[in-house]
Amino acid sequence: MRVAYERRGSGTPLVLIHGIGHHWRAWEPVLDRLAAVHDVIAIDLPGFGRSPVPDGGMPDGMAPTVALIAKWLRREGLDRPHVAGNSLGGSIALELAAAGAVASATAFAPAGFWRPWHQRYAITVLNTLRWGTMLPPPLVRAHLSARPGRSLAFGMLMHRPGRLTAERAADDARAMRDGAGFRSVARSAPEYHYRGTPTCPVTVAWGDRDRVLLPGQAAIARQRLPEAVHVTLPRCGHVPMSDDPALVTTTILTTTTRAAP
Repeated sequence: MRVAYERRGSGTPLVLIHGIGHHWRAWEPVLDRLAAVHDVIAIDLPGFGRSPVPDGGMPDGMAPTVALIAKWLRREGLDRPHVAGNSLGGSIALELAAAGAVASATAFAPAGFWRPWHQRYAITVLNTLRWGTMLPPPLVRAHLSARPGRSLAFGMLMHRPGRLTAERAADDARAMRDGAGFRSVARSAPEYHYRGTPTCPVTVAWGDRDRVLLPGQAAIARQRLPEAVHVTLPRCGHVPMSDDPALVTTTILTTTTRAAP
C-alpha cells in the first residue's frame, strides 16, 4: 500500500489524518505550528488525495482500514507516534488508541458517536457537497475564485470559510471530487460505532458550530469515553483547523504533552 504524505519538522512523530473526501492539506493551517515541536506527517488516506486505492480495493469498513494504517506506521518505522484526526480521521485516531498503536490521540469531531439520524444527515450533507464538485471544472473554479462563492461552497464544513484562499478551495474541491474511496467509506458508515477503550491519553474536541457531525454527538462521546479530555471549540465548524489554527494546535500539543514520559 502506498500512502502519500507531507512531512515537516523534527521531534517525536505526530501523524495527522484527514476526513472523508479531504486530503493532507486539511491540516495545512496548523502544520508549521505543530512542526515547531514534532516531526509531523500529514497523510492522504488510501483512496484519497494522492494515495491510490490499495491493491485489492478499498478496505471494507473501519477495522481493516485501521489495520492498514497500523501496518503502514510499522513499515515506516513510526513506533507508537502521536496521532490527531478529523471526522473519519478522528475515528481512526481513536481506534489506533484502543489498539495500543499510538502514544496519544486527539480526535476532532470523530465519526462513530452518532444516532441513526445523525449518520443519515451527515452522509446526505457530504454527498451533496461532493455532487457540487462534479460541475464542469471551469465553473467550479470561477465559483470558488470569489469569497462569496467559497463561503457558499464550504459553509457547511467551516464556520469561517472565507478564510480559504481560492487556490486552496479549488484544491479541496478536486480532492472531494476525485476521492476514489469516497463511496466505499460512505457506504460502510452506517455500520460503524466507536466502542473501543483507549490505552493512552485521548482528547475529543468538537466545534460548537459543526454542521456535519452535529455538536450533540459530543455528549455521546463523553458518555462512551469518560476517561478522555473533552473540549468544546468555540466558533469552529466541522473542519476546525481552518477556523482556529491556534486553538487546534494548542489542543493537540496539550494532548501530546500529557503523554510525555
